[in-house]
Amino acid sequence: MSFQAYLDTIEQKTGLTPRRFVELATEHGFGEGTKATPIVAWLKADYGLGQGHAMALVHVITKGPQISAKHVGTDGVHRDAADTLWLDGAATNPNA
Repeated sequence: MSFQAYLDTIEQKTGLTPRRFVELATEHGFGEGTKATPIVAWLKADYGLGQGHAMALVHVITKGPQISAKHVGTDGVHRDAADTLWLDGAATNPNA
């Protein structure tokens, strides 16, 4: 599953875009420099996310939408269309 697919699945499950999760995380005091454990615990408790999906959001919350380009343009199952994740909802993603 690509990084973007994780985020799109989270949106499907919760109805919240990744950008909204970043906003909610900020309201909870999470951001750059926050360790993964409290963010994952919050996402599991409040939204029922599993470890992998929660960790995808941890990256976005703590590091922003930029990801490694190593899977961009590859043929593997983890390929992404771009090295910048789309946070504003699957329906408006220009790379989809």
